[in-house]
Amino acid sequence: MIIAIIDGYTDEPAGLGVPPYLGIYPRYAYGAIKKARKDASIFYLTVDDLRATFLGERGIETKNKTPNYPKTKEILEKADVIVYIGGLHTPGKYLSAVPGSVEEVARFIKQFKGEKVLGGPAFMGSASMGGVKITSRELQLAHSVFDHVVYGDLEAFLFDYLSNPKDADPFRFRTYNELKDYAIIGAEVVRQFPDYPDFVIVEIETQRGCPKAMGIGGCSFCTEPVRYRKVEDRPIEDVVAEVKALYDLGVRHFRVGRQSCIFSYMAKPDGRVPIPNSRAIEKLFHGIRSVAPEVKTLHVDNANPAVIANYPEESRRTVKALIEYGTPGNVVAFGLESADPKVAKLNNLNATAEETYEAVKLLNEIGGKRGYNGMPWLLPGINIIFGLPGETKKSYELTFQFLKKILNDGLMVRRINIRQVVVFPGTPLWHMRDRVKTEKHKKLIQHYKYKIRHEIDLPMLKRVVPVGTVLRDVRAEVFEDGLTYGRQIGSYPLIVGIPKEVPLNRFYDALIVGHGFRSITGIPVPINVNREGSKVLQYIPGVGRKKAVQILFKRPFKTEKEFMDMLDDNTRRILEGKIEI
Repeated sequence: MIIAIIDGYTDEPAGLGVPPYLGIYPRYAYGAIKKARKDASIFYLTVDDLRATFLGERGIETKNKTPNYPKTKEILEKADVIVYIGGLHTPGKYLSAVPGSVEEVARFIKQFKGEKVLGGPAFMGSASMGGVKITSRELQLAHSVFDHVVYGDLEAFLFDYLSNPKDADPFRFRTYNELKDYAIIGAEVVRQFPDYPDFVIVEIETQRGCPKAMGIGGCSFCTEPVRYRKVEDRPIEDVVAEVKALYDLGVRHFRVGRQSCIFSYMAKPDGRVPIPNSRAIEKLFHGIRSVAPEVKTLHVDNANPAVIANYPEESRRTVKALIEYGTPGNVVAFGLESADPKVAKLNNLNATAEETYEAVKLLNEIGGKRGYNGMPWLLPGINIIFGLPGETKKSYELTFQFLKKILNDGLMVRRINIRQVVVFPGTPLWHMRDRVKTEKHKKLIQHYKYKIRHEIDLPMLKRVVPVGTVLRDVRAEVFEDGLTYGRQIGSYPLIVGIPKEVPLNRFYDALIVGHGFRSITGIPVPINVNREGSKVLQYIPGVGRKKAVQILFKRPFKTEKEFMDMLDDNTRRILEGKIEI
């Protein structure tokens, strides 16, 4: 039996699977297939493989010009089962991979005879951008192309379907006990991932469902509690066993990101704010580090700031554990969404502005120290959603002033993520969809987004990574318009623009020399001042275009001192130990 898994990439409230992140769905699907049919030949393809193959046949260039599998079409022609995994619920901007859609993939695969299965969050629809209302059009298309649309867990359906097709229920959910084998067996698919082994970061699941939603309901817009009606914590030993399997295969980058709140892992339900269990989190990360001693990245993702603010001592222990066992550059994303208490109440949001501020403060106190890779150890991120029901002009101003207070008080946040709300069927927001403000407040949204980017993001970025900082192990990913764009591997890595073309898929240490609103400019170090072009030299702080020309005329320099004598004290301080002759 030949089975093709097509990864269209997924991005949802509690999980990421867009390269270089390998999500849970392809791994679990692979494991379920292998457990049901040991004789199956499984090929992991990506939507980029399909684009390169089928658009390439029509002479259309794609970002990924060479398929990971050159025989993509041949595989699909022979496949008995074609599984497509997709779903975009929290759309963002992506550097080197663009998620697919049901409509796009349907055009590619409808010609093939194999049984077609749709899995992942795509059954609820997908949003390529914020500010839209999902309709049934995508689901209708899915039913016209796919033989099976899975509403429950894809891995549960695939195991049943391949074991006994008559028993296959597209609405069935698996248990964590059932998942054990799928996760371990499925680790093997990482070998077929395009970024394997050096650049892949694997998303690890610890929990499903939303603890707050179990107490007082979920946020109006969120699909997590709609898909998973109860909270389940994955056993520590199962998480550790999966990490070990991946580590033994050569994976060195992990994001424990598949959960709504890492601080609520194994927490005790208690209405709006669950009681955290820091001992369980310590045990989890100690266990991970014990089986992955040479891990290069160990990061997390989501956290509810209300948990941290209401249980500061337990949260301090958790933060210290994340620092002790994790790696620097870590980020916990806080879902504030709006600082307006009226909007928060109407949309049943996670935390108040006051609680979020206290959580930001606590993380800064413990995690603000700079680590060995150039980034602070553990910082918060802030999620903002514009367009929610109940918003007024005052709402935007309250959110702006909240962010301004964080900046003015000398605190740090790694990033401020501003999205426009997406309305999905089945969420509480669906019943308030006529009150969504994305169109009515279009100009207000643009205005405040501009203000936040210019007045908060830029000075904040200068604080988080000042000029002269060296970011270690920046992977060069794409070259575009004279710039190479790269980033460290991690939870929310900064995009570094290098002002020249360098070989891709290599790691560089980058000296930070400038700041944009959401990205930074860096120069690979050490800088060879006798060979480097004027385009790069002029980016060095204190050099500029005129001084760069002078440097070119004086070359070659015989000693470092000869070069340094041309510079002012501040530039010499920045470049100390970072140049070569």
